Amino acid sequence: MKKLINDPDEVVADALRGIDAAHPELRVDHEHKVIYRAEPKTDGKVALVSGGGSGHEPLHGGFVGPGMLDAACAGEVFTSPVPDQMMAATTEVDRGAGVLHIVKNYTGDVMNFDMAAEFADGDDVRVETVVTDDDVAVTDSLYTAGRRGVGVTVLLEKIVGAAAEEGTDLDGVKEIAERVNAGGRSMGLALTSCVVPSAGEPTFDLADDEYELGIGIHGEPGRERLPMAPAAELAQRLLTPILDDHDFTDGPTIAFLNGMGGSPLLELYLMYGEVRRLLDEAGITVARSLVGNYITSLEMAGCSLTLLAVDDDLLRLWDAPVSTPGLRWGA
Repeated sequence: MKKLINDPDEVVADALRGIDAAHPELRVDHEHKVIYRAEPKTDGKVALVSGGGSGHEPLHGGFVGPGMLDAACAGEVFTSPVPDQMMAATTEVDRGAGVLHIVKNYTGDVMNFDMAAEFADGDDVRVETVVTDDDVAVTDSLYTAGRRGVGVTVLLEKIVGAAAEEGTDLDGVKEIAERVNAGGRSMGLALTSCVVPSAGEPTFDLADDEYELGIGIHGEPGRERLPMAPAAELAQRLLTPILDDHDFTDGPTIAFLNGMGGSPLLELYLMYGEVRRLLDEAGITVARSLVGNYITSLEMAGCSLTLLAVDDDLLRLWDAPVSTPGLRWGA
């Protein structure tokens, strides 16, 4: 294992110190491992809290800031944050209008966020929750009951973040979040495994001439292992199960080609070109595109594809200003 680390057991704590040093617009609670906006949202607006295991950066801490999250809880690598972290974040960011928890559908995340919401209710903080479950690869996996939450999480945090910034109330924010989750589907593939620092060896073995279709962001098994193929075929393999699961021909979509951490942008843009050609052939209107590393799996090579059906209102919220380390425009 060759990584830019000191002690494998201190990777997250050390990274949070680096985030603190690099981003004065953020505030890091090192005791609870929570990233906050340095300048809190004004009173009377809904606050958004998310989080999950580290190793998926910029998700979630890189999306804290105006137009997106108010706080993100950082668990250990590929490990859910604990309820105490989530409780601290929830009570800290509440501005009197309630808090929305944005939770990826992994058993530990769901359970711990549920516990934190119960604790917050005892402190008279109203909490609502949306659970993202957009991965069409498998119905159940090693870490989930039901579909995994993956790329839609990024798009949801941006769209719902804009709604909260505008002053939409908690019921309205939750309704938009549920609408986004219902309209999105994702599929991923891996060309290599990744190495969790505490383990020191690859999460799974994958031959040089193979790829794993439908892989999870923690290295969970996918649908099948196949011989390596040209990008055009890989794009088709990603897109077909998404289109089989949801009709995206009725209106505009956001197309999101995400890197898993170890594939260069040269390859990601090449893949997006192949995906876009297939979408055009299928009669799907792409209103907005996003390409890059936004929800990663350490140094895993590969990519995921997310399509989100949108309307004019959701597009307006997508286009609204955002200012975070990981996503920034119009601000």
